[in-house]
Amino acid sequence: MTTDTRPPRTARLYLVCVGVGLLAGLMSGLFGVGGGTVIVPLLVLLLGFDQRLAAGTSLAAIVPTASVGVVTYAIDGHVAWIPALILAAGAVGGAQIGTWLLPKLSQTALRWAFVTFLLAVIVSLYFVIPSRDAALELTWLTGPGLALLGVVTGILAGLLGVGGGIVVVPALLLLFGTSDLVAKGTSLLMMIPTAVSGTVGNLRRSNVDLRAALCVGVAACATTAVGAQIAKAVDPFVANVLFSIFLVFIATQIAVKAVRGRHQR
Repeated sequence: MTTDTRPPRTARLYLVCVGVGLLAGLMSGLFGVGGGTVIVPLLVLLLGFDQRLAAGTSLAAIVPTASVGVVTYAIDGHVAWIPALILAAGAVGGAQIGTWLLPKLSQTALRWAFVTFLLAVIVSLYFVIPSRDAALELTWLTGPGLALLGVVTGILAGLLGVGGGIVVVPALLLLFGTSDLVAKGTSLLMMIPTAVSGTVGNLRRSNVDLRAALCVGVAACATTAVGAQIAKAVDPFVANVLFSIFLVFIATQIAVKAVRGRHQR
C-alpha cells in the first residue's frame, strides 16, 4: 500500500512548480536533456516530495518539454529521426535490465564510476569541437552502435535514475562525430517514447503527481524553445564549455549521493 506523500495544494506549490519548470525548460532546450536533473532535486528540496514521487513527476513533465524542444530543433533540420527511434528502443529495453540489476550491484561503486565517466567527458569536450555541418548517418556500423548506446543509456537510467541526454548527447558528439545541435535534437526525441513508457508504469504505482507534472511541464514549454535558440546562436566551443559546466553540476550531485550512500551503510 502506497503512502500519499503529496504536498498540500497551495499557491506556493504551483508557484514553485512554475519556477522549476521555467528553469528545467531552459536547461532542456540548451543542452538537449530532459530536465530531470533540475526538477527532481528541486521538488524534493523545495516542496518535500518523496524521491520516487519526484522522479515520476519529473518524467511525466519531460514529455511536453521534450516535444517542444524537438519541434524547435526540427525546424532547422537538427533531428535525426530514425537514429532517435533506434536509441529509444534500446533505452526502453536497457531500462528493464537496469532495474533488474539494481538490487544486485553496489550503488556507491556505480555512482563513482559514472562520475569518472562524466569527468572524462568534461575534459574531452575541450578538445573535440563538433562541426555544425556534421550529420548522423545510418550505416551498417552506426546502426548497431546506436542500438548499443540506447541499451547502455537505459541501463544507466534504471540503475542511477539519470536522464538519457546526459549520456546520449556527449556520446553522439564524441563517438559518432555528430553536430552538437543534431545530438541535442535527437536526444530530446529519444526521450519522448522513453518518458511516456516510464510514466505509464509510474501511474500504475501512483508515483506521479499529475497536477504538479502538468504545471512543471507547461511552464517548461515556455522556455525550452528559448534554450534551443540560445544553443543555435552560440559558437560550438562555447556550447561545449556550457555543457561541461552543466556536467560538473550533475557529477557533483551524483558524487554527493555516493558519499551519503557510503556513510549510510
